[in-house]
Amino acid sequence: MDILQSVQEYQPYNKEEVKEKQIILDMLAQNKEMILFRDSHLAHATATAMVFNEKKDKVLMIKHNIFDTWACVGGHADGEKDLLFVAKKELQEETGVCDATPISHEILSLDILLVAGHYKRGEFVPNHLHINATFGFIAKESVKLRIKEDENSDVAWIPLEEISARCKEEEFVKVYKKIIKKII
Repeated sequence: MDILQSVQEYQPYNKEEVKEKQIILDMLAQNKEMILFRDSHLAHATATAMVFNEKKDKVLMIKHNIFDTWACVGGHADGEKDLLFVAKKELQEETGVCDATPISHEILSLDILLVAGHYKRGEFVPNHLHINATFGFIAKESVKLRIKEDENSDVAWIPLEEISARCKEEEFVKVYKKIIKKII
């Protein structure tokens, strides 16, 4: 589904999301195509896959190389308008998981996330915003996992109660907790 349609159909979970949805819609109205690319240095679209095991008591996470923290898998739209497709692609690329079932084809959480300046492949990437859509999935805990060494140093099923201790980024933890409340 097209990013604009996905965002328009999204039902905000709280007051923060109501305001963020409106800001995102305004940004898309101004220049939808630009937001789909990283060349939009101030803000660009990303998608996240929050993958639960069948019991819904664990989430699949990676140990992110750049930020040295545990996080759900995700990545940049890089021109792709279907953010669910991006989330599934990133899940496969970063963990090797090919057989995950979407909980829904709709966005589970819509957020504007601040990304701190960092170095990637020797180049400085300044502070910027991710216009992020998170999608939920279910996968078997027995599925074979693999590490994508250029992006992460580990992949594991993390018990829900350990997410806050493993993820160093408070804004991400806030999003994960919001999604867990929706799913569990």
